[in-house]
Amino acid sequence: MPKNALPHVDDHTTVVEAAPDVLWRALCEVLDRSGARPGATGYARLVGCTDRAATGPRPLAAGSALPGFHVTSALPDRELVLEGGHRFSSYALVFRIERTGRGRSALTAETRAVFPGATGGLYRRLVVGTGGHTWATRRLLASVRRRAERGPRPTTA
Repeated sequence: MPKNALPHVDDHTTVVEAAPDVLWRALCEVLDRSGARPGATGYARLVGCTDRAATGPRPLAAGSALPGFHVTSALPDRELVLEGGHRFSSYALVFRIERTGRGRSALTAETRAVFPGATGGLYRRLVVGTGGHTWATRRLLASVRRRAERGPRPTTA
């Protein structure tokens, strides 16, 4: 289901003391690191996610996958669209980067999702209704902000 066809759930924004290119690299690194955790693959398997492992090109690009998500669009330094689905929901997580000043950017995470049937409604209450989704999204954004504000990692030859 295309991201625009899904109902809006929420969005969260953080301001980052970093240029969009540094923020983009930090976003991709944090998402890859989060997806590599055993809990991510276990949860993806438990709820029956379509995407259960990290695969495809790195850094993240269209065709990449993380547990629970696949990248449908990657516009470096501007927008990253992750989509996914499992037994209880179809969803999209859209990250947007906007330059807000010299060496400063805003990172927004927009969630869109549908929760079909009674089990989908129960899942929504458990994940969204309890504040768990908001907590997890804000925590992810804070991790990206901290990583970006540390600056780019030096490359090794």
